[in-house]
Amino acid sequence: MFRSSTEEIVTSDTLESGHTSDVSPPERSLVNGNTSYNPSFQNLDEESTRSSTGPSLPRTATGQFPHSLQLGRTNPPRLACNSDSSYCRGTPGSLRKIPGSARATHTAWTPLTDHTAATSCSSSTTASGASVVVALVEGRGLARGEIGMASVNLKFPELVLSQFADTGTYAKVITKVHILLPMEILMPDTACDKGKGTKLFTLIAENLQGVAFTAIQRKYFNEKKGLEYIQQLCAPEFSTVLMEVQAKYYCLAAAAALLKYLEFIQNSVYAAKSLKVSFKGSEQTAMIDSSSASNMELVVNNRDHRSDHTLLGVLNHTKTPGGARRLRSNILEPLVDVHTINIRLDTIHEMLQNQELFFGLKNAIGHFLDIDQLLSVLVQVPKQETVQVAEAKIMHIIQLKHTLDLVPQLRVVLKNCNTALLKAYSTSLEDNRFDVLLKQILTVINDDTTYLKGSLNMRTQKCYAVRPNINEFLDIARRAYTEIVDDIAGLVNQMAENYGFPMRTSFSTARGFFIQMKLEGMFLPEGKLPSEFIKVTKHKDNYAFTTADLMKMNDRCDEALREIVHMSYVVVCQLLRTIHEHVHCLYKLSDAVSMLDMLLSLANACTLSNYVRPEFTDTLAIKQGRHPILERMPGQQFVSNNCYVSEGSNFVSITGPNMSGKSTYLKQVALCQIMAQIGSFIPAEYASFRIADQIFTRIGIDDDFETNSSTFMVEMKEVSYIIHNVSEQSLIIIDELGRGTSAEEGIGICHSVCEFLLSLKAFTLFATHYLELCQLESLYPSVDNRHMQVQHTRARDTGTENIAYTHLLSQGFSEERHYGLRAAEMTSLPSSIIQEAKTIASKVSRHLLAKRKSDPETERQRALYRLATRLQQTARNSRLDPESLRMYLKGLRTQYEADLEATGLPASTDT
Repeated sequence: MFRSSTEEIVTSDTLESGHTSDVSPPERSLVNGNTSYNPSFQNLDEESTRSSTGPSLPRTATGQFPHSLQLGRTNPPRLACNSDSSYCRGTPGSLRKIPGSARATHTAWTPLTDHTAATSCSSSTTASGASVVVALVEGRGLARGEIGMASVNLKFPELVLSQFADTGTYAKVITKVHILLPMEILMPDTACDKGKGTKLFTLIAENLQGVAFTAIQRKYFNEKKGLEYIQQLCAPEFSTVLMEVQAKYYCLAAAAALLKYLEFIQNSVYAAKSLKVSFKGSEQTAMIDSSSASNMELVVNNRDHRSDHTLLGVLNHTKTPGGARRLRSNILEPLVDVHTINIRLDTIHEMLQNQELFFGLKNAIGHFLDIDQLLSVLVQVPKQETVQVAEAKIMHIIQLKHTLDLVPQLRVVLKNCNTALLKAYSTSLEDNRFDVLLKQILTVINDDTTYLKGSLNMRTQKCYAVRPNINEFLDIARRAYTEIVDDIAGLVNQMAENYGFPMRTSFSTARGFFIQMKLEGMFLPEGKLPSEFIKVTKHKDNYAFTTADLMKMNDRCDEALREIVHMSYVVVCQLLRTIHEHVHCLYKLSDAVSMLDMLLSLANACTLSNYVRPEFTDTLAIKQGRHPILERMPGQQFVSNNCYVSEGSNFVSITGPNMSGKSTYLKQVALCQIMAQIGSFIPAEYASFRIADQIFTRIGIDDDFETNSSTFMVEMKEVSYIIHNVSEQSLIIIDELGRGTSAEEGIGICHSVCEFLLSLKAFTLFATHYLELCQLESLYPSVDNRHMQVQHTRARDTGTENIAYTHLLSQGFSEERHYGLRAAEMTSLPSSIIQEAKTIASKVSRHLLAKRKSDPETERQRALYRLATRLQQTARNSRLDPESLRMYLKGLRTQYEADLEATGLPASTDT
C-alpha cells in the first residue's frame, strides 16, 4: 500500500461530541436482578419509503453513484430564511418562525455541516457547538402543567422522550432544557404567539436567552403520528420503550413535531428501525437547577469559563468524547438509586485494586473514536449525494473498521473481572456480530487501513481503503494518482538540486501539495526567491511557495482523487447495505465504552487524592472532608472539616466572620453529595450520605440587571423557588439571606424561612451573619449551631490586634463581635466614625446577649432529644459487632451525662 512521507501542515478535526444517557442498560439490568445484557438485533432496512404528508421515511439511496453527482459543490444547499418574515423559504407553510425577537433569531442549516451557528448562553456551556433540538408541549385545561418533551442530538441517533407533571414555576422543564444545551426549541404556535405567550414559553425564553425558538402549528403535535414514527424508526433492541410511551400522549406529540421538523428543515432523515429511543422520567435523577449548578461551579468556572477549576474539571480524566459527555450529564443529574450507585462504586473499587485492569482499560479505551457520532452518520440517510458525502462515507467505513479492531482488546481486558457491571459489559461484547461486521468489512477494505490523525494521512487511507482487484477502474485511477504524487516529489527534488536550496514537499488541505524550505545560515541570491516561485509566504526563515507546474500537478491529482472517491463510494455503499443488519451492535459498544471511560476517570481521580468510598444511610456524616476543587488548585492550602446532619439535627446554622470559610464549607458539602450520587469516591476519611432528590443553593448577593431585580428581589426569588419545590429528601444550602434590606426585616425573613424549613425533614445548612438566628437552637431541638473559628494575635511592636482565620468548624455560635468594624478600620474611614460605631454596636450586643440565654430545662430536653435520635440512627444503620456496639452506646451515655451536668441538673439517665 502507498505510504507518503510528505510532511503535513494542517490536521483534520476529530469527531465532535453529542449526548448520552445517564444510566446504562447493563446498570438497569443489574438493578432489576439480571446480570446479562445481550438483546437481539434485527435487520436495519434502508429501503423504506416516504410520504410528504405522513410519518413514513424517504426512500434511501441505492448505493449507485448518480450521474447528477455535483463534483464542484462544497456544501449541500441550505434553506434560506428571511429575517423580516414570519416564514422560512423552502419550508412547509405550516412551519413558521417567531419574528422580531433578537433572542429568537433562527437560521436553518444542514445538521452534518455546521452546528456552530447557534450556541446556548446557559451557565453550562460546552466547548463544542450546540447540536440538540428540543420540542416542548404542555397540556391544556385540566392537564395544564403536564409537560411533554422530545429531544434529538443531531450528532447521536437517540430520541429522548420525557413526560412529567411540573409546578407553576416549571422548575423541572427549565432544568432539563438547561442541561441539554439546545440550539433550537420547538413549541406550538398557540403557546408562543407574540404578546400572548404562555407562562411556560415566557419563563423558558427568560432563562434561555440566545437559543432559537421556532413555532410550529399545533396540528403537528399529534400523538398518533408520534407513535407511528417511533414504531417505524425505533431499533428492535429498544422496542420495549413502546410499552412505556404508548400512553404518554404529550411526549408522543412532541416527538411527532420534532421528527417532522428534522425531516423538512434540518434535512436529517433516519433509516427505518435504526434509531435509539429512550424514555426518561423526572424521578430517575436528582434535580439541580441551573442557578445551583452555576453557584457550585459544577461544569463552568464563574471567573474564567476556560478554567478547569470545576467539579467536571477535577473528575474529568476521560479519554473519549462519549465518556466526557456521560460524566457531564451525571454531574448535572446525579443518580438517586442506591443500588445503581453501589454497582458503580464496586466497579471503581475493583479498578483501583487491580492495576492490570486499570491500565489495560486505560490503554484500550484511549484509542476509541466518538462511536455515538459514527452511529449517527451510519444510520442517517443522505438526501443529496456530493463528493463531500462520498468522502464522508469512505471515512466512516474506515472509522468503523478502526473501532471494530479495538473490540478484541477490550474483551481480553474484561475477561476475568469480578464485579457485576464489568461482567455484564464483558458478556455484551461477546456478541458475534462484532466479528461478523469486521469479517464483512475486510472482504472489501484492506487489512492495514486504519484511522489516522492528519489530513494527508487520511487522504492516503481513503485512496487505498478498498482492496485491489475489486474494481479495475479504481485500480487504474489509483495507479495514476500514485504516479502524479511521485512526479510531484520528483519535481521538488529536481528544483532543490537545481537551485541548491533545502526544499521539501508539504501538504495542506487548503493548498494541496506545495514546497517548504528553511534557510539557516544561507542567503538568497539578490535577497529574493527565483521568479518561478509564486504564492510565497514567509515566517522568519521559513518559506512556503509553489510553482505553475506544481499547481497543474495538483489539479491532475485532485481529478484523479475524485475518480478514486467516485468508484470507492460505489463499493462502500454496497458494503454498507450488506452490513446494515448488524450495525446496531455499536449501540451496546458505545454504551460500554462511555460508561467504562467515565468510571475509569472517577477511579483515576482517586489515585490523585486520598478519596474514600461513601456509604448511604439516613445521615449526612463526613469526617475530615475536603473541598474537591480547592485541594487541586496550586498554592491553595485546604483545611479538612467534619459535617454531621441527621433527621434529629437536620438544620445546621453556621456563623463566623467574613472570609472565615463559610461559603467554601457549604459548597464542599454539596459537591461531596453530588460526587457520592454519581458513584464517585469522596475526598474525606469517612463519608455517609442520605440520597438527595433535589439540591438547592442560594449563594451570593448580586443585582440582576437583565431582569431589573435588586439584590433583595434576587434573594426572594431564589428562596421562593426553594420553598415551592423543596421536598423531604432535599439538600438545601443557603449562604446569607436578607442582607439586601434592613436588619429588622432581614432577621424577620430569615427567621420565617428557617421555621418553614424546620417543619420539613430536608437537610439544611444555613450560613448567616445574623447572630439572632442562633436563638433557634433554644426553640427547636433539631437546630445545631456551628461557627468558624478565628484566632486573635497582637503585634509586639505596634500592639495592633489581628485576626487569623483557621477555617475550622466548631460547635456553638460565633463569639466574634464587630468583625465588620475591624474590616472598616483597614480602610480610610475616620477613626471618630469607627469609634462611634463600636460604642453603638457594643450596646446592641449586650442587649441581644441578655435575651439569648436558655433555661436549664430546655437544655435537658435538648440533650434527651439528641440521645434518642442517636439511638434511633444506631438501630437503623449500625453494622458494628456486639463489643463495638456496646462501647459506642457507653459513649452515648457518657455524652448525655456530660450534657446534663453542663445544665446544672443531676446527671441521671432515667427518662
